[in-house]
Amino acid sequence: MPNSIRHLLLLITCLGSLLALPLSAAEEPKEADHIVAVVGDEVVTYFDLRTRLDSALKQLKKQGTPLPPQEELERQMLERLIMDRVQLQFAKESGMRVDDAQLDQAIGRIAANNKMTPQQFRQALEKDGIQYAKFREEIRSEMTMVRLREREVESKLVISDGEIDNYLANQAASGGSEEYQLAHILLRAPESASPEQLQKLRLRGEQALKRARAGENFAELTAAFSDAQDALQGGDLGWRLLDRMPALYAETASKLKPGEVSELLRSSAGFHIVKLLNKRGGSAPASVQQTRARHILIRINEIVSESEARRKLETVRERIVNGVDFAEQARLYSQDGSAAKGGELGWLNPGDTVPDFERAMDALKINEISPVIKSPFGMHLIQPLERRERDVSAERQRGAARQALRERKLDEAFQDWLRQLRDRAYVENRLEEK
Repeated sequence: MPNSIRHLLLLITCLGSLLALPLSAAEEPKEADHIVAVVGDEVVTYFDLRTRLDSALKQLKKQGTPLPPQEELERQMLERLIMDRVQLQFAKESGMRVDDAQLDQAIGRIAANNKMTPQQFRQALEKDGIQYAKFREEIRSEMTMVRLREREVESKLVISDGEIDNYLANQAASGGSEEYQLAHILLRAPESASPEQLQKLRLRGEQALKRARAGENFAELTAAFSDAQDALQGGDLGWRLLDRMPALYAETASKLKPGEVSELLRSSAGFHIVKLLNKRGGSAPASVQQTRARHILIRINEIVSESEARRKLETVRERIVNGVDFAEQARLYSQDGSAAKGGELGWLNPGDTVPDFERAMDALKINEISPVIKSPFGMHLIQPLERRERDVSAERQRGAARQALRERKLDEAFQDWLRQLRDRAYVENRLEEK
């Protein structure tokens, strides 16, 4: 089964950020000051921008990050607002929607993480001046963008056997397993940028690079200059092996010492600046837990809605619980290649399946039937049949290689997709025009 990278991590990050950020939101005024951007058939008002800016300032202060000039931060916040609107409009046009039941589950998880009931959580939000209805829609928007990334980027990545062979050969030749902690600045270029636009962007990148090399706080520069989604987190990419970075970053990081800043780098996405924050030695796990499992999948499409797929699988589950053979039901109803094998998926390593599927499977006892589970591929019933510990083998190494290659490609593919999506959208940035 294809893999989808870090969906749970992304969702937790998005939801956690939203929980932290809107706490300064005040009552929306009756009339916005003026329009600062037009995206498709929607407008972005100065009030929208001011609300996002206030949230960003709160976050930067909380992190102890020195504040960039307001004009630079305004420009960055508006670009992120525009990118959010572009993604949400595309999701709407393509029929993607997070329904109320899924939204309630997500908010329930946020409340539980804060050791509150949903009702207590709502009261806490309202006590801080946050309109609960508005908060719900912000969470819905974040969940929609995460799922959009899954559907449009992650699910379409293809890793060939030849790429895995080359990866393993290079890994054997290099020997080491050092991890690198990078921070980066991305200045995104339009897909069909003119020479004048590229020159303007290059000059802006050189300005940021000069300030970074002069010793200015890199997190502050990231907040002021970067178009990446992690800009308010200092552009920190976390600890990664070289083979789990975009190729451009991996090649650059290997030549840097901790604290050093790269040259201005060029890619199809735009211009980049990379800083090596630290590096450390790493080691691979000696063994992993494998699960032999089977499932029944019903795909969601233009003909079969999510609610219809769920109802159908709930009926199938009831039959199995009452004694009907799982394999028989899988052969009748499952909509993937495992159907002919009674839903058998074979032995699965950690990371072989998408996070939602793996998390649900790992929570089950042997032979237990899951409730209906949703993944990017549709709706599932899952049954684990056996578990075992196994030493890292050639098979496992190939699985780890596939995962590493996906992570390396994902960042590049996502940035390319965002750039193409924005270029296709109608956008008026009136701050830039001004």
